Amino acid sequence: MSYARLLEEDRRLSILRLLAESNEYKANEYLLQSALDGVGHAVSSDRLRADLAWLAEAGLAELELVAGVQVPKLTHRGLDVAQGRVVHPGVKRPRPGA
Repeated sequence: MSYARLLEEDRRLSILRLLAESNEYKANEYLLQSALDGVGHAVSSDRLRADLAWLAEAGLAELELVAGVQVPKLTHRGLDVAQGRVVHPGVKRPRPGA
Protein backbone atom coordinates (compact mmCIF):
# COMPACT_ATOMS: atom_id res chain seq x y z
CA MET A 1 0.00 0.00 0.00
CA SER A 2 1.33 3.44 -0.89
CA TYR A 3 2.16 6.13 1.64
CA ALA A 4 -0.44 8.43 0.04
CA ARG A 5 -3.15 5.81 0.55
CA LEU A 6 -2.13 5.23 4.18
CA LEU A 7 -2.25 8.97 4.78
CA GLU A 8 -5.68 9.24 3.15
CA GLU A 9 -7.15 6.39 5.21
CA ASP A 10 -5.69 7.79 8.44
CA ARG A 11 -7.02 11.28 7.65
CA ARG A 12 -10.53 9.91 7.09
CA LEU A 13 -10.37 8.04 10.40
CA SER A 14 -9.20 11.24 12.10
CA ILE A 15 -12.18 13.15 10.69
CA LEU A 16 -14.59 10.48 11.95
CA ARG A 17 -12.96 10.45 15.38
CA LEU A 18 -13.09 14.25 15.62
CA LEU A 19 -16.79 14.18 14.76
CA ALA A 20 -17.34 11.43 17.35
CA GLU A 21 -15.85 13.74 20.00
CA SER A 22 -17.85 16.78 18.86
CA ASN A 23 -21.04 18.11 20.38
CA GLU A 24 -24.00 16.52 18.57
CA TYR A 25 -21.50 14.56 16.42
CA LYS A 26 -21.00 17.49 14.03
CA ALA A 27 -18.55 20.32 13.38
CA ASN A 28 -18.04 22.90 10.66
CA GLU A 29 -15.31 22.43 8.08
CA TYR A 30 -13.14 25.25 9.48
CA LEU A 31 -13.08 23.74 12.95
CA LEU A 32 -12.29 20.33 11.46
CA GLN A 33 -9.46 21.77 9.40
CA SER A 34 -7.87 23.30 12.53
CA ALA A 35 -8.35 20.10 14.50
CA LEU A 36 -6.78 18.03 11.71
CA ASP A 37 -3.73 20.32 11.85
CA GLY A 38 -3.45 19.39 15.52
CA VAL A 39 -3.32 15.67 14.76
CA GLY A 40 -0.75 15.93 11.98
CA HIS A 41 -2.98 16.30 8.93
CA ALA A 42 -2.48 19.78 7.51
CA VAL A 43 -4.84 19.82 4.51
CA SER A 44 -6.27 22.37 2.12
CA SER A 45 -9.95 23.29 2.15
CA ASP A 46 -10.35 21.47 -1.18
CA ARG A 47 -8.81 18.27 0.19
CA LEU A 48 -11.02 18.40 3.29
CA ARG A 49 -14.15 18.97 1.20
CA ALA A 50 -13.20 16.01 -1.00
CA ASP A 51 -12.78 13.81 2.09
CA LEU A 52 -16.11 14.99 3.50
CA ALA A 53 -17.82 14.21 0.18
CA TRP A 54 -16.22 10.74 0.19
CA LEU A 55 -17.39 10.09 3.77
CA ALA A 56 -20.91 11.23 2.88
CA GLU A 57 -21.01 9.04 -0.22
CA ALA A 58 -19.85 6.10 1.90
CA GLY A 59 -22.70 6.73 4.37
CA LEU A 60 -20.34 7.55 7.23
CA ALA A 61 -21.38 11.21 7.50
CA GLU A 62 -24.15 13.50 6.32
CA LEU A 63 -23.35 16.93 4.89
CA GLU A 64 -25.29 20.10 5.48
CA LEU A 65 -24.44 23.43 3.86
CA VAL A 66 -24.93 26.38 6.24
CA ALA A 67 -24.18 29.83 4.83
CA GLY A 68 -21.74 28.30 2.35
CA VAL A 69 -19.93 26.27 5.04
CA GLN A 70 -20.05 22.48 5.09
CA VAL A 71 -21.15 20.96 8.38
CA PRO A 72 -20.69 17.18 8.45
CA LYS A 73 -22.58 15.06 10.96
CA LEU A 74 -21.52 11.55 11.88
CA THR A 75 -23.93 8.72 11.06
CA HIS A 76 -24.42 5.64 13.24
CA ARG A 77 -22.24 3.66 10.83
CA GLY A 78 -19.60 6.40 10.90
CA LEU A 79 -19.51 6.17 14.70
CA ASP A 80 -19.10 2.39 14.49
CA VAL A 81 -16.16 2.86 12.09
CA ALA A 82 -14.58 5.57 14.28
CA GLN A 83 -14.76 3.26 17.29
CA GLY A 84 -13.44 0.22 15.43
CA ARG A 85 -16.64 -1.82 15.67
CA VAL A 86 -16.97 -1.94 11.87
CA VAL A 87 -14.28 -1.97 9.19
CA HIS A 88 -14.87 0.17 6.11
CA PRO A 89 -12.62 0.09 3.02
CA GLY A 90 -10.84 3.41 2.57
CA VAL A 91 -10.76 4.23 6.29
CA LYS A 92 -7.96 3.11 8.58
CA ARG A 93 -9.01 0.78 11.37
CA PRO A 94 -8.18 2.28 14.78
CA ARG A 95 -5.71 0.53 17.03
CA PRO A 96 -7.10 -1.21 20.12
CA GLY A 97 -7.42 1.16 23.05
CA ALA A 98 -6.73 4.21 20.89
